[in-house]
Amino acid sequence: MGPAMKQEASMRRLRITIEGKSYDVTVEELSGEGAPALPAPPSGAGPAAEPVVAQVAGAVVSVAVKEGQAVAAQAPLLVIEAMKMQATIAAPRGGTVTAISVKPGDAIEEGQILMMLA
Repeated sequence: MGPAMKQEASMRRLRITIEGKSYDVTVEELSGEGAPALPAPPSGAGPAAEPVVAQVAGAVVSVAVKEGQAVAAQAPLLVIEAMKMQATIAAPRGGTVTAISVKPGDAIEEGQILMMLA
């Protein structure tokens, strides 16, 4: 059979836990030559980007950083308000802010990605 060979696939149900919150997911597992390969990270690349996620639902009060800015571990990234209390979200580690997904005034949900840190 040539390139049009039928690709076998199987479905698997998995549970993943991210920062204490569990998610049930269904994953299609591909086998054979048709399975897509993940691109290799560039050589000499730093650590992979890590999402900074909201621990509670609320609203963004202020954002203290800009994309491309280097931050130290525990540096303040943004302030959110939840249940009439304000909380500062700090960097989980040192790195560079690669993307910011929210702005002041935005409503946020628990588990929502607020920004990416590489």
